[in-house]
Formats: sequence, C-alpha cells, structure tokens
Amino acid sequence: MDFQELLEQRADKNDFFRQSPQSPIPADERAAFEGLSYYDPTPDLVFTVPVDVVDPEPVQIGTTSGEERTYHKVATATIIVEGNDVAIGLYSTGHPGLFLPFRDATSGHETYGAGRYLDVEPNGDGTVTLDFNYSYAPFCAYSDAYSCALPPYDNWLQVPIRAGERNPPD
Repeated sequence: MDFQELLEQRADKNDFFRQSPQSPIPADERAAFEGLSYYDPTPDLVFTVPVDVVDPEPVQIGTTSGEERTYHKVATATIIVEGNDVAIGLYSTGHPGLFLPFRDATSGHETYGAGRYLDVEPNGDGTVTLDFNYSYAPFCAYSDAYSCALPPYDNWLQVPIRAGERNPPD
C-alpha cells in the first residue's frame, strides 16, 4: 500500500473542496473549510480478492432525494473483516470501473449515515483490489443540492470499516 499516494490524494481532495467551483461545500463556507476527516491509513482493510462475475442484473437503487436509479450488479466478492466473511456486490454505472456503495457498522456514528462509496478498478486477472482507505462520502453528505445513490441492502455490512473518510466536519 502506497501511503504517500493516499495522503496526496486526500490533500488534493481538500484543496478541491476548498477552492473548486464544483465543490459541494457552499461557496460562502469554503474559506472556513479546514479539511475532511479521515481514519488513519491501515493495510488491514486492503484486499485483493477474486471476483465472481454474474450476469448483469438490473437493480433499482434509491437515492437521498427519493428517486431511483438503475445500476447493474455485475460481480460479487468476499472479504474477511475481523474474522467474518463479508460478501459484497459490485455494480456497473455505465462508466469504466466498478462501483461499491456500502454501509457498515460505523455508518451514522463515525461515518456518513447514508453510506460511503469505493471506486474499484479490476486488476485484469479476475481479481479486484478493494482498498477501503480510499472509501469516501458522496457529495450529498456535504450539500442537499446533490442526490446520491443509497447502498443496496446486500452491501449493508455488519462489520466496521474503519478506513477512508469519516463523518463530515461540522
């Protein structure tokens, strides 16, 4: 795991939130924005695992604004967290890569209550690397102007994923 790359990505994201016109932070609050809160990087929540490709299954996923979007479940994977086998679904959004929306035992307490996301690139050998240190809260965590996909029930993990973004700062 390249902690330096992760820390640089986090610094870049803070700069984006603070300075970009596309930032989800309201313009009048950006000058006071002190940065996002993160768990310390941990190699324990980085998994390279085989994926089980499934026939693309359309899934209606609710959003924070009450509408539904169609995603396609295209694969599943299993990781082991705190000694527990945890099965997860991976989705296609119509863009390159895979999408992993999830809730876990930290949701609503330590992390954004509606869940977090992880963008996943297949390794090309039938595996994926799930580095939860890169998990992030969607823009709707910072502004009601956004509508974000809610994790489907099969990705409501009963274990804590203490990696990546924590609750948004007040």
